Formats: sequence, structure tokens, C-alpha cells
Amino acid sequence: MTVSTEQHDLRHLPATPARIMVVDGSKLVRKLIADVLVRELAGVEVVACESVAQAREALANGPVDLVTTAIGLPDGDGIALAHTVREAAGQKYVPIIVVSGDAQSHLESRTFGEDVTDYFDKALGHVALAAFIRGYVHPEPIPGARVLYVEDSKVVAVATKRMLERHGLKVLHFIGVEEALLHFDAHRGQDDVGADLVLTDVYLKGELSGHDLLGRLRVQFGYGKRRLPILVMTGDANPQNQSELLRAGANDLVLKPIEERLLVTKTLFQLRLSRLEHTPA
Repeated sequence: MTVSTEQHDLRHLPATPARIMVVDGSKLVRKLIADVLVRELAGVEVVACESVAQAREALANGPVDLVTTAIGLPDGDGIALAHTVREAAGQKYVPIIVVSGDAQSHLESRTFGEDVTDYFDKALGHVALAAFIRGYVHPEPIPGARVLYVEDSKVVAVATKRMLERHGLKVLHFIGVEEALLHFDAHRGQDDVGADLVLTDVYLKGELSGHDLLGRLRVQFGYGKRRLPILVMTGDANPQNQSELLRAGANDLVLKPIEERLLVTKTLFQLRLSRLEHTPA
């Protein structure tokens, strides 16, 4: 496993006012995303587009710093639009986020492709969407949040642990699945399950793998995706193997080599989403 220590921060917006393109056939969704961006980023220019044609015009008028797009658009496909953004003249590499009610099925089938850097499922609701966008453009720590981290490589564990701790997260590191399960077993039946999120590598030296840990926590312990979010780290580029992890209950995958901003963005979002669902109205 490799951890990238270089600051290839694909999710970091420029210090100068950003130009962000929001593409969605729904006026409500466009307004919701635009309102969050304007509130969180001083001087941001939001370019709201209803269609692929409008998005192409926006790209012709100058580069953008971030793109959100629906999958189904009135005159085309958001995945194809993502590729258009990548190929646009003078356009640097920027985050492209798919916002769709079909995001989970596309994620499981691994059909997003390399042009899409992240996704949000509309089924999670507008409050969660606002939290997602806010966390993307203005990430804030979650004091006291505990990440149970399973990794048997000392070098990788130290580097990844430092990444998470730099953002205010408390990391409980275990070298194997067996030790992690003992920790959860000691908290069985309690309101506090023993961690707020699990981060695990797939391939480990012990008898049990990260896939086994995922199965035990989802089936044997009965912890759902919101009660205990699980992120799985994998360097396996096989779409079928990635799909199996997602269908087995992984909230999301973190592909290797690991980049700090990507790891932290995914971790904080899953923690924030879990807390949203467990906070009384």
C-alpha cells in the first residue's frame, strides 16, 4: 500500500474568488448548491447551468474551479459533461461532483469513470447536500470524533494516522481485524459502539481481511451505514471487486495512493452525515 505525501489537493479551491459551475435540470437543486457556495466562499462566482449546452458556453467563457452536475440533464449526460470539462482548453484539473438520485447505483457499478472525482446521492436529502457542499469548500473538524483504523503496515499507519489527527480526529489504531472485533465486542449492547467511523485496508496479514471486518460489523453486529460508517482503502482497480465492497456495506472507497484531502473529505462527510441522522430535530 502507498500513501501519497505530496499535496495534490484536488479539492482545494483557490484563495482568490472561485468560479464554480453548477449543472442541474432542477432549479431548486441549483439554488440550494449556489446558496451554500455563496454563504461559504467570499466573492464566489456561481455559474448555474440547466443543460449541457449552457455548461459548454460557460466553459468557453473561461475556466472553472469546481463543477457539480446531475447525471441526467435535459440535453445530455453529466458523465459525458465531466469528460468535456477535462478536455476543455485552458481548464486545469478540478473537482467534479456528481449530484444524483442514482449516485449509489452508479457508484456500485463503477460507471462514473476517472473524470468524476466525487458523488452525492440526492436521496440523502437537501440538509445532507448542504452539509456535503459546505464540507467540501470549507471543511471543519469534528472535535472528539473517533476513527477506528485497521492497518498492519507500520509505515502506512503512521502516515495515515497523522493525516487524520491533523484535522482533529482521534485515531484508534489496530493492526488486525481480530483486535478490532474484540474492541467492538467490548462495547456490544451499549449506545456507544466503540467508534464513530471505521477505516480499514482490504488486504491484511491476519486470517481476516478488511472485507471480513465489513461483513462482521454489518451482519453479525448489525451496524448500518449511518450507525457506523465504514470506509475501505483499496488499491484494487478491478471494478467488480470494488462493487462487491460497496454492496457488502462500505459507505465509500478510498483508492490508493491515498491523498490527504480526499481521505479527510470523505471521512468528515460520513461523520457529519451520521451525526445529522442521530441529532434530534
